[in-house]
Amino acid sequence: EVLLVESGGGSVQTGGSLRLSCAASGYTTGLNCMGWFRQTPGMERERVGAIDADGVTSYAESVKGRFTISQDNPKNTWYLQMNSLKPEDTAMYYCAADSIPSRACTAGLRAHAFHNWGQGTQVTVSL
Repeated sequence: EVLLVESGGGSVQTGGSLRLSCAASGYTTGLNCMGWFRQTPGMERERVGAIDADGVTSYAESVKGRFTISQDNPKNTWYLQMNSLKPEDTAMYYCAADSIPSRACTAGLRAHAFHNWGQGTQVTVSL
């Protein structure tokens, strides 16, 4: 079993920054793709971006240039650095992890491709 725990959410004003963390524990062997997603009430879970085991990243167009995904492999921890936050970034943010081929990992996978999820952390951006 894999346990993913997010942290770092909170409330900021427009233009502010937050860094989310996702720590993995349990049976993490083979996990080679980590994604960040976000969801607002009544909407589908939206892909923010992903990182593969080699550190290759991809991002949704809406966050490209503002958000950065990184990883600390020895610690089994991934990060989502969010800069220049906008009110439309307000959402519950989730990390997800799975064993997925690298090319697919960074090709824009949707939420259903991941089987391991964290509990989510709320990010609220005010005007």
